[in-house]
Amino acid sequence: MTENPFFRPSTLDYELPPFAEIREEHYLPAYERGMAEQLAEIAAITADRSLPTFENTLVALERSGELLRRVDAVFRNQSSSDTTDLLDEVEAKVSPLLAAHHDAIHLDRALFARIEALYRTRTELGLDPESLRLLERRYTGFERSGARLGEAEQARLRELNAELAALGTTFQQNVNAATRANALVLDSAAELAGLSEGAIAGAAENARVLGHEDKYVLSLKNTSGQPELAQLTDRSVRERLLAASLGRGIEANGPIAIRMAGLRAERAALLGHPSHAAYVVADETAGTVEAVSALLARLVGPAVANARREAAELAAAAAADGIGEIAAHDWAYYSEKVRQSSFQVDAAVLRPYFELERVLRDGVFFAANLAYGLSFTERPDLTAHHPDARVFEVFEEDGTALGLFVGDFHARASKRGGAWMDSLVEQSALTGRRPVVLNNLNIPLPAPGEPVLMSWDEVRTLFHEFGHALHGLFSEVRYPLFSGTSVPRDFVEFPSQVNEMWMVRPEVLANYARHHETGEPLPAGLVERMTAAEGFGQGFRTVEYLAATLLDWAWHTVPQGEEIADAEEFESRALAAAGVGVDAIPPRYRTTYFQHVFASGYSAAYYAYIWSEVLDADTVQWFEGNGRPVRESGEVFRRELLARGFSRDPLESFRAVVGRAPETEPLLARRGLL
Repeated sequence: MTENPFFRPSTLDYELPPFAEIREEHYLPAYERGMAEQLAEIAAITADRSLPTFENTLVALERSGELLRRVDAVFRNQSSSDTTDLLDEVEAKVSPLLAAHHDAIHLDRALFARIEALYRTRTELGLDPESLRLLERRYTGFERSGARLGEAEQARLRELNAELAALGTTFQQNVNAATRANALVLDSAAELAGLSEGAIAGAAENARVLGHEDKYVLSLKNTSGQPELAQLTDRSVRERLLAASLGRGIEANGPIAIRMAGLRAERAALLGHPSHAAYVVADETAGTVEAVSALLARLVGPAVANARREAAELAAAAAADGIGEIAAHDWAYYSEKVRQSSFQVDAAVLRPYFELERVLRDGVFFAANLAYGLSFTERPDLTAHHPDARVFEVFEEDGTALGLFVGDFHARASKRGGAWMDSLVEQSALTGRRPVVLNNLNIPLPAPGEPVLMSWDEVRTLFHEFGHALHGLFSEVRYPLFSGTSVPRDFVEFPSQVNEMWMVRPEVLANYARHHETGEPLPAGLVERMTAAEGFGQGFRTVEYLAATLLDWAWHTVPQGEEIADAEEFESRALAAAGVGVDAIPPRYRTTYFQHVFASGYSAAYYAYIWSEVLDADTVQWFEGNGRPVRESGEVFRRELLARGFSRDPLESFRAVVGRAPETEPLLARRGLL
């Protein structure tokens, strides 16, 4: 093996990982050495015979694990955005090792004793607010990780964590495999009637890349609903496409979901909580299971009633085609018909106005300049993790360099579904590092030579994920624990949702929404009609989201010892009991491909999107009505909230911006639930 590039800090600008040098065989040795080095650093802390101080304990802990941090940041992104069989093998091996490594640190009695000694005298240490918060958060983190448990309980906890880590990796890999395997292969272009010429050409190119010559392939997106359902005129093709989506992973992942829910319930009981949901929410901004349940219960009735009103309109449209009852595979298709007839909005007509490069530079980047004074320069001299990914240097209004932004916008077979943000290098004054952040999307590549045209939802996703990127870029904290998006799950989606507002801000929209061939602006009034049409679809979208949220909630409010025989049966009963068992509206994610909660960090926390939207809707109202210029409002939002990370209570940061506690009415009005 060549010298492992992870064994030394990167010499590239901003310590961008040296992707040109990194090979698959480098990951496992780097992980193994990184974990060993950090454990040696922890041993040095606990072997110190002097009294514990903030510097020799907390700061030393923050500085530990540099090599592990470097390799983990790169691998997590690589295994998600461009995986291979070998990387899957590495992930399967490393996941339980990382769980055991976390336990080795957080169950270290000598280390916890030093932290606890400092915590007990915290008011006497003269610490600045961020340092005091670091001590408090570390103490809480060790307690929540089982530092106070007895030897037998800790031994069982280690077993639970290792098995859960391994199962989560298997679940994720099963979803990836099932998503590829369930792609819909079609024999003729006629079966794709209703799609645009560009979309049909894209399906042909997708088939060629996947080895299906002279055929057409619709690859599945990560959600239950598939975007093509809104255009495909052949009802049987729509039915087959949705069935392929809903059927993913049932045999492979149903038993895994049951096992993971049981293990999580056991772990929660071991740590003194009645359920996994109670354990999770205790350290979120929501605070209690009751608070989350109350919000969700408030939304279900109005959302379902709204969806039923929408269904009645769809049924009238479907009757003209001789369809007596709307099925799940019909909903998107007839919704589009109603939008076209009632609001004069055709989603296909919008696409030519949303060309990726223009949306990125004249929309997303332009809005960041408008609100925060940022500018962006592409750096083709810097290599990213994949040839499709691009690197941009980000500058402040005065020309000061801020960090790097990496954009990986296109779908491929080796990338998991959905869209997400990662930090390759986290900002920290302690380490002197500036941020390197990355956005991954799944916009299909068109046929060669064709422009990359986006849907309305894809434009929103681009703005949304860039909101996460800004959260990372604007971080101004001392300690790595608090950097950027390292905030509670039910707060982390808030800044990204706020950033969505810029996509329809008049001065931003006028700057990017132009026809890719003629340069003509989006026709006057079309956005207003699109917004009105979106209001029509809020019932479906809210029920779809709530069904997934309440499904997550059902799995993770199960108490220890409750037996679940069949995942599909449990899902059906849970949705019916929650009042969202609407046959024509499947959950946004079914259990067996619900990666957020079984293979990521959102278990018992998928409610975070709607909880964060309460803050988002309130903040957008503040932006629009506070009387300040946009640039001034942007500075307040950046300084008081985005820059603070988790260095103070997130709701305190919210109050510092808006001037009061959050209110739910703006959200209810936005979703048509008042």
